[in-house]
Amino acid sequence: MQYTIRGIPDAIDAAARERARVEGKSLNDVAVEALAAGLGLGEEEIVRRDLSDVVGTWKKDAALEAALAARDRIDEGAWT
Repeated sequence: MQYTIRGIPDAIDAAARERARVEGKSLNDVAVEALAAGLGLGEEEIVRRDLSDVVGTWKKDAALEAALAARDRIDEGAWT
């Protein structure tokens, strides 16, 4: 959808252009975001997961530790 909006006050124009410059966005993107926020249609709520239930549950595994150590070894012959 395309709109033409007339009569934008100088203060709004300056603020929108400054935000676009600072955020590295187009003036159009900033205007659409401002319209959405003003109409209560801001970004969807981001669902985050608290990982505290898994903190501290890592169990060492000898085979995994050996595989990780082998991965971290540098093959000097491959670099000559």
